[in-house]
Amino acid sequence: MLNESEVNTLAGVAGGWTDYEIIATGGGEKLERWGKLVLLRPDPQAIWQPPFKLDEYKGINARYIRSHSGGGRWEYKGKVPEEFVIGRADLKFCCKLMGFKHTGLFPEQAYNWDRMRSLIEGAGRQIRVLNLFAYTGGATVACAKSGAHVTHVDAAKAMVERAKKNAELSGVSRECTRYIVDDCAAFVAREIRRGNKYDAVIMDPPSYGRGPSGEVWRTEDDLYSFAIQTAKILSEMPLFVLINSYTTGLQPTVIANILALTMPAGGEVSAYELALPTGDRRVNLPCGCSGLITYES
Repeated sequence: MLNESEVNTLAGVAGGWTDYEIIATGGGEKLERWGKLVLLRPDPQAIWQPPFKLDEYKGINARYIRSHSGGGRWEYKGKVPEEFVIGRADLKFCCKLMGFKHTGLFPEQAYNWDRMRSLIEGAGRQIRVLNLFAYTGGATVACAKSGAHVTHVDAAKAMVERAKKNAELSGVSRECTRYIVDDCAAFVAREIRRGNKYDAVIMDPPSYGRGPSGEVWRTEDDLYSFAIQTAKILSEMPLFVLINSYTTGLQPTVIANILALTMPAGGEVSAYELALPTGDRRVNLPCGCSGLITYES
């Protein structure tokens, strides 16, 4: 008989921001304030009618225009600095306007940051965290600020360098973090061979990606088998494993099933859609989904 994990579903709305807000949404776009900057970016989830013509909002600094052939470009309507800093509580992040409408930060992840920080701070012991597909290090900074030692792994050197900058901005000691530029699957395989263990694992894989040596990743094909491998590097006293996904069509229950089937038994699994509040209290903007399995510390 299987020793099954308990599974719950819920919604995760990321609040607590003062430097960031969604002013309005609709018509396939979202109007946002990033500190003093106002940006208008595409959002395919916002299929409802906007409360006003978003592109006529006074004070827009830049708008991302999609191309019919794929990709797109930033259209500048005012002064935009090369970089700008966004803060939330004791965390600070260096952002910039990048390709594919990105800024280097996903504010909805603050919901996950809060949950992980609470688990780390309540563990009563030193927690070793492995952050895979770690991007610019939002989760790395959050976990390190709560006392964890974090190993940060991403295949893109430029993103790892930005993660180091974010850690420095937030006052994270270099002794609390280790940064590695590598393919995540290759790194996990080496850690299994070395016998290295972690108390918590975070993974935020792309829908599709390539590693530094041409390794191909497809979430639909690779996530389940990768989760099986990742379970092998968990310590004897795991604290949590979090999987985040922005893959279109991948429901929270899919993430919950993967965690329940691949991670050590006895944990509590929660699966939830991430969302951000907007200027209209009736509307939360969906922003991907996450699954989290937690264990008693």
